[in-house]
Amino acid sequence: MSAILISALAQGMLWAIMAIGIHVTYRILNISDLTSESAFALGGAVVATAIVAGVDPILATLLATVSGALAGFVTGFLHTKLHIPSLLAGILSMTGLYSVNLRIMGKANIPLNMSDTILTNLSELLGFARDRDAAILLGIVVSIIIVILLIWFFNTEFGFSIVATGSNDQMIRANGVNSDLTIIAGLMLSNALIALSGALVSQYNGYADVGQGIGAIVVGLASVIIGEVIFKNKNLFITLIGIIAGSVIYRLIVALVINLDFISANDMRLFTAIIVAVAISITNLKKPKRMKTHD
Repeated sequence: MSAILISALAQGMLWAIMAIGIHVTYRILNISDLTSESAFALGGAVVATAIVAGVDPILATLLATVSGALAGFVTGFLHTKLHIPSLLAGILSMTGLYSVNLRIMGKANIPLNMSDTILTNLSELLGFARDRDAAILLGIVVSIIIVILLIWFFNTEFGFSIVATGSNDQMIRANGVNSDLTIIAGLMLSNALIALSGALVSQYNGYADVGQGIGAIVVGLASVIIGEVIFKNKNLFITLIGIIAGSVIYRLIVALVINLDFISANDMRLFTAIIVAVAISITNLKKPKRMKTHD
């Protein structure tokens, strides 16, 4: 049981980075961006292809992060410059990226068991017996760095403009801010984090698969909403910590449910959808209802 919980903690820390990316679009930009489904797989595809080709794992992970930012740029361009609704723009990017990922990988699956990754190198350096221990440490360190950078960034003038765009884009345009630029920047930031998570998860799993991002947005939303239910605070720092905790809690729930043979592993997507639906319903029911007025 302890091994299962430790593995869930490792997975939760690496997936937390993706959940933070989902938070940027879902809560800050107020956009439901489906690009994340393929951006997660894109991160894995780029890092696996680069590592197998002999590129240093750290550089390969940075390349994967940049590729996610480019995917976010495409979605932002479709939405802001071609005036395609954000949901449809995300669907178009997600669909097109599936073929892009296949092109990058050359096949549907690339194993990394025989290659050096960040986790294997870190395990060697620190003398860890298993990569999951390195994954926990790496996830904690990377998450802390991301939280610090995001808090700093969203307290800058440009970062505040992104937050204001999600709150009221008409008001921000009236104040002379280019909302197209802030939307594109927000989508690039979000998908960069999601691709980074995909790259790290692929290295932890020991393979990259073209379909590994399917359902990623629901998993990310589950982590975000669980964190919001537990940590009821508008402070950005507490919110981000809550998302990380939500990701770990979600993975622990999944591990316990599967270990107890409560449901089959094949039913996990349905289970996740139910968790998200219940969590959203709870948060919405707690909101005070507006009184209806009659003329």
